[in-house]
Amino acid sequence: MIRYTLKCDKGHSFDSWFASAGAYDSLRAGGHVACVQCGSVTVEKALMAPSVGHSATEENHSLTSATPAEDRLTQLRKEIEAKAEHVGDQFVTEARAIHAGDAPERPIWGEAKIADAKALLDDGVPVAPLPFIPRGKTN
Repeated sequence: MIRYTLKCDKGHSFDSWFASAGAYDSLRAGGHVACVQCGSVTVEKALMAPSVGHSATEENHSLTSATPAEDRLTQLRKEIEAKAEHVGDQFVTEARAIHAGDAPERPIWGEAKIADAKALLDDGVPVAPLPFIPRGKTN
């Protein structure tokens, strides 16, 4: 896994994880990397400082404790699960209904194919990818 700090053409900066540098390049070329704030797919890697090596003691400690990023992701997941309704594979339908005023306004989260999520953004429906998958779909 590799983490990149990304920046969109509107100046928004955000971090995202990718399976590899090649995975990032492929996803970006296909228009599948979007700004989490505005949805722009004109995204570039921002200048980043290299990761500095750790001592053996620090390395062993890192294997048994969560990193600050992992702690933030855990907190984000708890907050979303507590405050938003999981609508599963009905996410696209429900997001469109909320946007059109045909369903009650509320925070939701769920699953969508990349093409469907991009279509929502193209239609002005505010959506953003989450950095985790539902617990039932993890190992």
